[in-house]
Amino acid sequence: MTSILDEPLPPLVSALERPRWSCALGGALAAVGALPRTIPVMHAGPGCASNFTWMQNGSGGLATGGYCSGLAMPGSNLQDSEVVFGGHERLGEELANAIKIMDGDLYFVLTGCVPEVIGDDVDAVVAEYANDGKPVVFASTAGFKGNSYFGYEQVLKTLFKSVVEKGAPKQNDLVNVWGVPPTQDVFWRGNLQGVARLLQLLGFRANYFFGSGADLDLIKKSAGARLNIVLSDLYGIEAAELFKELHGVDFISTPLPFGAAATEKFLRTVGAALKVSGEAVEKIIDAEGRRHYEYLEGLLEVFNDMEAQRYAIVIGDANYAFATADFLAEDLGFLPDLIAVTDDLTAEKREILLTKRSARVAGRYGEKSQVVFIADGAHLTEAVDDTWRAESWKKYHPAKRPAIVVGSSLDRGLAAALGAAHLTVAFPVSNRAVLNRGYTGYDGGLTLAEDVISSFIAAR
Repeated sequence: MTSILDEPLPPLVSALERPRWSCALGGALAAVGALPRTIPVMHAGPGCASNFTWMQNGSGGLATGGYCSGLAMPGSNLQDSEVVFGGHERLGEELANAIKIMDGDLYFVLTGCVPEVIGDDVDAVVAEYANDGKPVVFASTAGFKGNSYFGYEQVLKTLFKSVVEKGAPKQNDLVNVWGVPPTQDVFWRGNLQGVARLLQLLGFRANYFFGSGADLDLIKKSAGARLNIVLSDLYGIEAAELFKELHGVDFISTPLPFGAAATEKFLRTVGAALKVSGEAVEKIIDAEGRRHYEYLEGLLEVFNDMEAQRYAIVIGDANYAFATADFLAEDLGFLPDLIAVTDDLTAEKREILLTKRSARVAGRYGEKSQVVFIADGAHLTEAVDDTWRAESWKKYHPAKRPAIVVGSSLDRGLAAALGAAHLTVAFPVSNRAVLNRGYTGYDGGLTLAEDVISSFIAAR
């Protein structure tokens, strides 16, 4: 596996073209909005809520609605007077009204750039309500502190410090799961539920914190879990380390298991960590695999007729780029020639990501894939040109062409220019409506196979 890793990181710039994330506040709001019975209270200037509703949530599979989310969330709406004299009184007023009017069991204050620049003492305001027995917590999520992944992790850390109860009774059948940021992972609902089904096969209950089926009381008791599973090589790791420090629960990290091949690895890895017998795990893999391939068999003739072994370009964040590329290669036989990771990562995190992936694909197709790290969308086309045109025998006639570009809505133009099919799976997703669709597990792999094949035949 080759990588553009030795090049120095670009200097800090004031703007990125076509970034594929929002700011820390946006990621935090998406996470809190997905917590059960939790009311987000945004302490920020005007405009943030509408921007996140249409830019962030709208790009998350058009998911712009919801109780106390989007344009319906409580907010302090700071104005010029608060900037001059401070906004803590305005926050106190908004909190009091939110608790009075909004039906929730937890009220989660999140700060934007303005109150953190002017130095509002949000901790003091929140402590006043907490001391009165009100379920109010606070996370510092100013947009300038990081991107949406950072905001997601700040929410997790606040939960672990302020909501999860210490010394909860042990529940040996309970496993906590995170690492899938709501909205930033557009298919987060289905992906979490897919992993929960896999854990159920192993005999465990999944406490996945966010979305349908999550339970605030179970979150409070999550310190009694047997293990924490982080579904990411990067995101949620710091939170897992904090959880271990505070509550003594160990963790493992594993990539999103898209399709049969990755799911088999997931079941073996998790089974070993949970001390499930290898024989029992293999029985599950055999039974589920048989069912999976019985369904897939119906498309084999069509798939073979399409000459399935084709080149692919995969574009996505650290969670999606490799998980999707591995699925295309190991489950469908595609050749992911170029993998573009769109996160703004330090050299250290790039190295972590590549090292973990190299261990998973050593000796297989992964060594032939070109990996590039491109946070600025303006340079993505250049990377594609460098990879594909370099193997051209004439400048105007590429020696090979990608059959499909799997990425985001922003990559439709690139696919059209290359004459390739296009499938949107990574944020931003504004050309698909997404409800509970997911790609994890055996069933998720069937869904992703359907989507990939449909992208080729949609214009017929």
